[in-house]
Amino acid sequence: MTAILGISAFYHDSAAALVVDGRIVAAAQEERFTRRKHDAGFPAHAVEYCLRTAGLTAAQLDHVVFYEKPMLKFERLLETYLAFAPAGISSFFQAAPQWVHEKLQLPRKMNEGLGGAYRRPYIFTEHHEAHAASAFFPSPFDSAALLTIDGVGEWATASLGTGCGNRIELTHEMHFPHSLGLLYSAFTYFCGFKVNSGEYKLMGLAPYGTPRFADLILENLVELKPDGSFRLALDYFDYCAGLTMTSGKFDRLFGGPPRRPEAALTARELDLAASIQQVTEEIMLRMARHLHAQTGMKNLCLAGGVALNCVGNGRLLREGPFEKIWIQPAAGDAGGALGAALFVWHQLLENPRAPGSPDGQQGSLLGPDCAESEAVLKAQGAVYQRAADEAALCEETARLIADGKVVGWVQGRMEYGPRALGSRSILGDARNPAMQSTMNLKIKFRESFRPFAPIVLADRAADYFELPAGTESPYMLIVAPVQPAQRMAVPENTAAGVARVREVRSTIPAVTHVDHSARVQTVDEVRNPRLHRLLQVFQRQTGCPVLINTSFNVRSEPIVCTPADAYRCFMATDMDALVIDDFILRKERQPAANRVDTKAHLEQFEID
Repeated sequence: MTAILGISAFYHDSAAALVVDGRIVAAAQEERFTRRKHDAGFPAHAVEYCLRTAGLTAAQLDHVVFYEKPMLKFERLLETYLAFAPAGISSFFQAAPQWVHEKLQLPRKMNEGLGGAYRRPYIFTEHHEAHAASAFFPSPFDSAALLTIDGVGEWATASLGTGCGNRIELTHEMHFPHSLGLLYSAFTYFCGFKVNSGEYKLMGLAPYGTPRFADLILENLVELKPDGSFRLALDYFDYCAGLTMTSGKFDRLFGGPPRRPEAALTARELDLAASIQQVTEEIMLRMARHLHAQTGMKNLCLAGGVALNCVGNGRLLREGPFEKIWIQPAAGDAGGALGAALFVWHQLLENPRAPGSPDGQQGSLLGPDCAESEAVLKAQGAVYQRAADEAALCEETARLIADGKVVGWVQGRMEYGPRALGSRSILGDARNPAMQSTMNLKIKFRESFRPFAPIVLADRAADYFELPAGTESPYMLIVAPVQPAQRMAVPENTAAGVARVREVRSTIPAVTHVDHSARVQTVDEVRNPRLHRLLQVFQRQTGCPVLINTSFNVRSEPIVCTPADAYRCFMATDMDALVIDDFILRKERQPAANRVDTKAHLEQFEID
């Protein structure tokens, strides 16, 4: 037996993943255990979970691998500060102590995190190698072109390459400070959202605006080449030397200073979001077309934080040259832990690889399960009923949803990656025009403009969404247009700006964005059998195979991990029912003393 532990830490979304004899045994983000969003510390809890799942100790590990090379990254940090000196001196003195304490003493930090039990040498992959490995090795393809795009690793900000059999090869890189991820984050910051967590908001905001700034961006900020490579005009940005993303010159180009967080959104922010989204999609398309021309391959694998831009992914699928696309569900830094472990098993140890079917990611349900859920509910003093069997559970849950109830759904193993895929989810009726607003304002406590994603039976997806024939979207990473047959006419001039969210524009209005798009998750019996059965029952009861699926958390809270997390969140919101494992809980039957103060619950987490 060969056990390989992969670790990503000390930047964003720390995680651990364990591969035993080539099989992914467990993987999880540290934030789910500590309840600190995007926890960047050493993933001690995630490591402990992975080892416990495999029945191993740290001393029994054959290899521990970190997802990047810290000395190479430190070289980039020093060279950047020297290149911009003396402008970056304050930023340098802020960052340097952390680098010396954590990253340059990484073996010591990892020894501490593993309790001194692991005595073998550590392995360090390059950041984009880990991304590429996470994209290719779990994919269903024997060979594929590889594209990784993010903010920055050591030096690379994007890479192109190929995967074949049990090997990957990266052949081209784009280097810092020219970065699509950082460009998108600069607009995230400028529009008043938090970098490294608000990019989803910017993407969701884009359809409300018009891309009137796209030409201005390409004329002033981005020198874009036909192959998708580009150079940024660095005098518009401040991330190389300063403590903010953009400079005063950026402010002047776009008509004033950045929007203050929580301030009202104006037409400028809507149009900036639409513009940078259009530019991002164009860059992604050019990179993909160049990669296809260089490799001639029919399949594409994607990873890196920009691969979470599911609108861009949708355009790659519809307009790009590749026949099939597979995207790592944990495409950001958390996925680097898995990629690093798989890189060691296949590439360094030269073990053979057989592509999995439907893929090797196991639905990305790689986290802790719902063990001992009844004991937890009893300890909480919760009032619950146990369903007679799975059929009864799905019948009652579907009936609650059809009656307009919002249901928390906690089943099996937790998802690895930023999306709730039907194990730690909140479900609702996509046909209900009020459900989008209700779930945003009363359940999630977040901005009213943000869209929700549909889950749909895989064999019915083409009836509702314009997906190429044979296309799956099991990890909620592709945005597709709603089928014209499902659309409804919207009266002209009924609303403006984000108020357009209230318009009914399809037969599934709660998951149809203002541009008639939806971030689709197809559900099949192999990856998530219980969710698949629930959808089948809902379809039989209502004729509709579509539900809303959003992550089980409130604003700024990590997705719930344990049944106790779920019950606490349930009691702090206006959720109507909670289904944990085989148990159904109704809000009105819970003891008044168990009610959690909403404000106190929210204040546990950083408000971004």
